[in-house]
Amino acid sequence: MALPLSDLLLLGSGEKKLAACVLLLLVELFMEGADAASASQADIDNHLELGKDFLARGQLSDALTHYHAAVEGDPNNYLTLFKRGTVYLALGKTRFAIQDFSRVLELKPDFTAARSQRGIVHMKSGDYDHALQDFELVLREEPQNSLVLEHYARVRPAKEQWELVQRLLNNNDEQNAIGMITQLLEISPWSVTFRQARSDAYLKTNDPLSAIADLRQVNRLSQDSTEGHYNIAQLLYNIGHATNALKEIRECLKFDPEHKLCFPFYKKLRKVEKQLVTAETAREEKRAPECIVAAEAVLKHEPDETMIRYEAHKLLCSCYTTDEQYGKALSHCKHALDIMKDAQLYCDRAEALMGSEMYDDAIHDYQSALEIDENNSRAKEGIQKAKKLQKQAERRDYYKILGVKRNASKQEIVKAYRKAAQKWHPDNFKDEEKKLAEKKFIDIAAAKEVLTDPEKRRQFDNGEDPLDPESNQHGFRGADPFAHFQHGSPFQFKFHFN
Repeated sequence: MALPLSDLLLLGSGEKKLAACVLLLLVELFMEGADAASASQADIDNHLELGKDFLARGQLSDALTHYHAAVEGDPNNYLTLFKRGTVYLALGKTRFAIQDFSRVLELKPDFTAARSQRGIVHMKSGDYDHALQDFELVLREEPQNSLVLEHYARVRPAKEQWELVQRLLNNNDEQNAIGMITQLLEISPWSVTFRQARSDAYLKTNDPLSAIADLRQVNRLSQDSTEGHYNIAQLLYNIGHATNALKEIRECLKFDPEHKLCFPFYKKLRKVEKQLVTAETAREEKRAPECIVAAEAVLKHEPDETMIRYEAHKLLCSCYTTDEQYGKALSHCKHALDIMKDAQLYCDRAEALMGSEMYDDAIHDYQSALEIDENNSRAKEGIQKAKKLQKQAERRDYYKILGVKRNASKQEIVKAYRKAAQKWHPDNFKDEEKKLAEKKFIDIAAAKEVLTDPEKRRQFDNGEDPLDPESNQHGFRGADPFAHFQHGSPFQFKFHFN
């Protein structure tokens, strides 16, 4: 507290000097406060002017920055709050826009422009009850407000339609519900509830890509939540899109690096995605062994997720074919096709079948590819190639089958037969490889029959196939090919090597 003048006169000289300094300091502080107040209002006006200028040029984020500053300078100016609310609205930040419009109406309840804007935000957000309340209050004051009348006429039918949608969803009629929700989103494009409902319906109708598109909008409207990024990543992974799933899960970790769901999923996803990319790159560059190692690693790391395993089987179908391991290729082709039919996958298996000299089956697969994609040039060219190879292979080379020279002795032929028969015995194989082994074993047995019989060998050396089903000869092709070996089951063999 400042001392009265009578008391100052009683002070000593030193004390008088100190009191005078304090008084001067107080006067100076008072003058600075007056200048600051004046400067603050000038700053507010400047921010408002800059905000208006940026708004006119469509630079909404810059305009918002200046309106923020103006509101901080004068938080009770309803016009400034209203201007900021309209910028929020233009930026799609509906939650903040509603907060500003609500604050405006607290400061000035009869400001109908703010109430009508808030009603529009409620309507576009799918909050029809609050939209109706705001529109009705505006129409009491301005019964001829054409904009509000137009919106008001749409809200009540939309509310009734949403109630119908909920009944359809409860009755598991997702297909009709999707169409009606799509109509509602034309009126309420910012509705998180509607988009989430349509996303769920898309999932139930086996349309995951459309579901993901809606979830992205849900996440954007919810201001990029970690839960949203995690859900999108899971869906992408479920449909086999590992690279996109990895990008999405990284967005989650930007918000929370130690997120309890995103971080463990990220560790697993990173391994799987890396191996899939490695395998795909190796396949494209014709490095089959590297492709095989990487794709097999995917199957090891992911024992459960069907579509990720599908991607790995598809790669192995192609890469084992390139590596001329046709039996393994056919096994993985079958696994992939059992999951999902695909034209290119049928073509991959057809190539493996041609490598196994199973030309009829190869032609059938190429035809299956054309049923899926009638313009598939690979399948069309493949059919012609398979027919050509089939014609060339109609005359079997029995010497080549056993791997002996044309002048080989009977003893050498029998020895080669034993070795080949043991190697390709069907009981040594499973699944698709067994089918290939059976064909090989039939050819091996036929070669042994022809080359160990002097008359049949003479016919073959003269350019005739004594086992040709179209000839008058009666051999393996006209009867049970396993007749010489079967005892009980068709695949129980007994060999008489001596």
